[in-house]
Amino acid sequence: MPTMIDPKSLDALVGRIAEGLPAGFGQVHEDLRNNLRAALSAALARMDLVSREEFDVQSAVLARTREKLTALEAKVAELEGTTDVDQEPPGPRPPG
Repeated sequence: MPTMIDPKSLDALVGRIAEGLPAGFGQVHEDLRNNLRAALSAALARMDLVSREEFDVQSAVLARTREKLTALEAKVAELEGTTDVDQEPPGPRPPG
């Protein structure tokens, strides 16, 4: 499920960009800052981002799933090996 970027992080990013603008713009500077914040917010919302916390949770789930898959593959291989030894290979049936 996508989440919005932290407003404090967005404000910090906008602030860093605005600091790079030449001084003396007055009201234009503040308008540009507000428009830049709105544009960045909209662009980031369209990116379908997830929080770092959600990413870490999903990474842990994936790691556990891989461990289970590896264990199941080993068990299947073990059972297939046991089955091959315990059973006679199919052959032609004697006429009856």
